[in-house]
Amino acid sequence: MTTDDLIELPLHRVAHARTGDKGNRINIALICYRADAYPYVVEQLTEGRVRDCFAHRKPSAVQRFLLPGIGALNWVIDDVLGGGVNSSLYIDRHGKGLSSLLLTQTIRVPPHCALAL
Repeated sequence: MTTDDLIELPLHRVAHARTGDKGNRINIALICYRADAYPYVVEQLTEGRVRDCFAHRKPSAVQRFLLPGIGALNWVIDDVLGGGVNSSLYIDRHGKGLSSLLLTQTIRVPPHCALAL
């Protein structure tokens, strides 16, 4: 398959996410719907790209952990919750909405990897 055969679409068409937080740190688990989409997500969703996605929150660290056995990636992002639940002035102090922000990122995959709408 060549890059000309790939389509660009929002990440939420390829994966879903779950979010947790502890203090000023967010944890986002990104799980691919199809195993064959996983290599494309790993290749394109780098630590730098995720750091750029959350740049408005000024993360101090972004770590990516690969879980190929279940077709998932786990992101740990520091200092993006405005100090944490007890001190943040953000509307979503827990950061659950931040997984939605990540899922708006675009990705290029073969058409069969996309979740049908």
